[in-house]
Amino acid sequence: MSESKFTMDNVVLFDGVCNLCNSSVDFIVRHERSNTLKFASLQSEVGKRIVRESGLEEVPDSILFYRGGKLYVRSTAVLMVAGFLSFPWMLAVVFRIFPRVLRDAAYKTIADNRYKWFGKRDTCRVPTSAEQAKFLG
Repeated sequence: MSESKFTMDNVVLFDGVCNLCNSSVDFIVRHERSNTLKFASLQSEVGKRIVRESGLEEVPDSILFYRGGKLYVRSTAVLMVAGFLSFPWMLAVVFRIFPRVLRDAAYKTIADNRYKWFGKRDTCRVPTSAEQAKFLG
C-alpha cells in the first residue's frame, strides 16, 4: 500500500512526553480563537508520518507546525501558531521582526533544556474527551 502525501493543515506537532510542550498545548487549546488547529505528538504515527513526508532526517525540536504541505520549525513554528490565538496572545507574532537566527537561538536554548527545567513524563499526553476531536492519532 503506497502512502499519499499528508493533506491536513494547521497541525501542531509536540513532544508528548515534555512537560513544557504539554503545557504549551494546553495553553493553545484554551486560547485558540478559531478552533482550526489539530494536534499530534511527535511520538504518534501521524507525527512521524508528517515529519517523514516533510523530508526531515531527524526531528529538530519540540514544537513543529504543519501547514500548506510545509513543516515549520523552531521559532517560526511557534510564531505561526501564535497567529491562531486570541488577543492579546496573537500579538506575539510581532517577534517575527527579529532575525530568525536570533529567535532560533533563544528557542534552541529553551528546547535543549526543556527536560531539565520543566521535567518529562513517562507517557504521552492523553486528550480529554472534550479535546479528542482536536488530536490526531
